[in-house]
Amino acid sequence: MPLALLALAVGAFGIGTTEFVMMGLLPDVADDLHISIPSAGHLVSAYALGVVIGAPLLAAVTARMSRRTVLISLMGLFVAGNALSALAPDNGWLLAARFLSGLPHGAFFGVGAVVATNMVAPERKARSVSLMFLGLTVANVAGVPVATLMGQNLGWRATFLGVSAIGLAAIAALALLIPRDHEHTTAQGLRGELAALRSLPVWLSLGTTVAGFGALFSAYSYITPMLTDAAGYAGASVTLLLALFGVGATAGNLLGGRLADHSLRGTLFGGLGSLVVVLAVFPLLMRTELTAAVAVILLGMAAFATGSPLQLMVMEKASSAPSLASSANQAAFNLANAGGAWIGGLALAAGFGVTSPALAGAALAVLGLAVASLAYTVDRRRAPATAGRERIVASHVPQEAEAVRH
Repeated sequence: MPLALLALAVGAFGIGTTEFVMMGLLPDVADDLHISIPSAGHLVSAYALGVVIGAPLLAAVTARMSRRTVLISLMGLFVAGNALSALAPDNGWLLAARFLSGLPHGAFFGVGAVVATNMVAPERKARSVSLMFLGLTVANVAGVPVATLMGQNLGWRATFLGVSAIGLAAIAALALLIPRDHEHTTAQGLRGELAALRSLPVWLSLGTTVAGFGALFSAYSYITPMLTDAAGYAGASVTLLLALFGVGATAGNLLGGRLADHSLRGTLFGGLGSLVVVLAVFPLLMRTELTAAVAVILLGMAAFATGSPLQLMVMEKASSAPSLASSANQAAFNLANAGGAWIGGLALAAGFGVTSPALAGAALAVLGLAVASLAYTVDRRRAPATAGRERIVASHVPQEAEAVRH
């Protein structure tokens, strides 16, 4: 695998850290800015809103720019957003800075996924995407706990300065390791990029992402009360258990990337099926501390085994605008985050019990399987018309791969 993937992983590590660290810093931020915890929670929503808006928008408006330039510029915007967060004098400033920090998130992963796949042979595409996503999953294992401890001991502003430093390191790595390229689309521009999203298979792939990862966040958003109220863990143990989730996510991400290079659709169905099973038995596994820890690991593995296949599938279905489609898939991940948390909250509010969000997640995973099955049926019907073109694309060695090899 090209060393350039390391630069993408460093950027993903910084983005993953700044996305999730706010959950652990909410009490500190609320105390410092003299706001309530619910008001501080809007800082999480502001970042997610930035991702949803920025992902397709920035990918579209940078359609004619060099991918290398786009990645470096996006990481520059990321650094600026986190630096402004560290300097925020009040809640309004911090809300705007968090929104700004979220804008480059989806486009970075979207354009980065295209760069990653274009640097390797066709049979290694999914693994290249999984290695970029490795930075995101490792952030949950190491980046978020360390950044949280930094914020608790040095102040929450120090955390965002530290994340800004990671962003600067990513810019240096991108400039050094990503090969120079030319325009990453033809002269079709913004209108052509948007036209590629009119395809039904693209929207079915995005729908699978929303349902599949909505299943994860339906349960994961309420994992702390499950672990404390159902499994009997002390609150102080939750941070370690969340790190175990990150370990499972890292393992699932790497496994999913390797398997998807052999069977993209098979890996997707297998991952979603595993997610259904894990979430369905989650209430049973939450009855003891040992089985609850195992459940957390399995949840991370099952969910993130589908990450690379979903990303690659969306890119293939929008082959004329892979950067925009890939970025839109990142927006879909964040819609899944918000939607899954909302649906899990409905189960709790209805009085179905502290582990009921997991069962709601299982239902969403079944929906994801249904959408994926519909997408498969549509592809089978369209196969005769596209088989010839796909064989040509599969046999083509991308220009960036040649540059890396030479």
